[in-house]
Amino acid sequence: MAPVTQPTSNSIKGGHSDSLRRYDLDWLRVIAILTLLFYHTGMIYVSWWWHIKSAEHSQPMEEVMRWLHRWRMPLLFFISGAGTFFALRKRSFGAYAGERVRRLFVPLVFGMFVVVPPQIYYEWLFRSRFSGSYAEFYPVVLEFKPYHGGPDSGAFSWHHLWFVAYLFLYSVLSIPLFRWLKSARGQRLTDHIGSLIERPGGVMVLGFVVIFSSQILLKPFFPNETHALINDWAYFVKNLLLFWLGYVLISRRACWQTLTDQRRLFLYATLVSTVLLYAIRTVYEPENQRVLVVEVLYEMNADCLTWFSVLMTVAYGYKYLNVNRPVLPYLNEAVYPFYILHQTVIVIIGYYVLTKTRLGVYDGFLTVSLSSLVVCVTLYLLLIRPFKLTRLLFGMK
Repeated sequence: MAPVTQPTSNSIKGGHSDSLRRYDLDWLRVIAILTLLFYHTGMIYVSWWWHIKSAEHSQPMEEVMRWLHRWRMPLLFFISGAGTFFALRKRSFGAYAGERVRRLFVPLVFGMFVVVPPQIYYEWLFRSRFSGSYAEFYPVVLEFKPYHGGPDSGAFSWHHLWFVAYLFLYSVLSIPLFRWLKSARGQRLTDHIGSLIERPGGVMVLGFVVIFSSQILLKPFFPNETHALINDWAYFVKNLLLFWLGYVLISRRACWQTLTDQRRLFLYATLVSTVLLYAIRTVYEPENQRVLVVEVLYEMNADCLTWFSVLMTVAYGYKYLNVNRPVLPYLNEAVYPFYILHQTVIVIIGYYVLTKTRLGVYDGFLTVSLSSLVVCVTLYLLLIRPFKLTRLLFGMK
């Protein structure tokens, strides 16, 4: 997750001059990843399956998280695509690929062997599948039997690091496309997209058509979001398209001003999609019903909500967050190690809160989330940031 910079050219069709930092996208990355900590804590207290679960659930929390689920990761993939554009302005494709190995693949491998296994250990303790020490548990990881959450599941997984795995694959697989976009024909396509975006709502139609078309083709065969790659192609392609859209839409600075000028349109569209999301669910539950027409409408609206909310966020971010603050470089450096750590810390703290206390839903949620925030920050400051080895293993420069 490279820092984001901004071109200084005002021409949508002209060349690009030296780049400056895009503080707004750095802020949005920090906000989105901090949101993930509270989202994953919330997974303990809603009805959806997760690694550890409270016996009590909160329906209001679940409804808020239903909306956040359609916004948080798509925003991060969009921002990652934007960051890729700027990264490729400063380095060759070979250097970019090497940097992706260092900053994504190395932390992924380290995480799968060190960061993720404690989550599985505490899940198995919680579900009474295992009762020994962590030292007794760890050899099961080295059997390399894939984790799937069932009673006969193995203990080898990337869990929440699926985001890192997918982003690494997107970065490497997209190099031929990005190389082509730098060609004369690729620039003409970008210019054409820029002309489309100048029309009010043009970018809304563009993104929706691209994303929804992919889902119509793939979701009948891969209906569930698994994060397991080999059976997750509908979700994999959706986020890949968001990654590409982030790259393309950032590639002309005038596009960003155009998007910002349309921010109220994106806001209204997001509000309408949000109302429709909950209105449809009052009469239809996609998890339990299968009415084709309603299901298509529901998925169509869900894709609208994803795309419109991402556009709204980056447009308002450019308007109000494109400012530097002394704390931003520190937050921007810390946010990736924080992401790698956060879910493991949540599961461990959540396990003890659920098994050793009588806290309810909301006081338990606050205890787990705030304690996890403090522990992640402490681990980062004391064990990760000061040392070259840990900086390497957690993807820091």
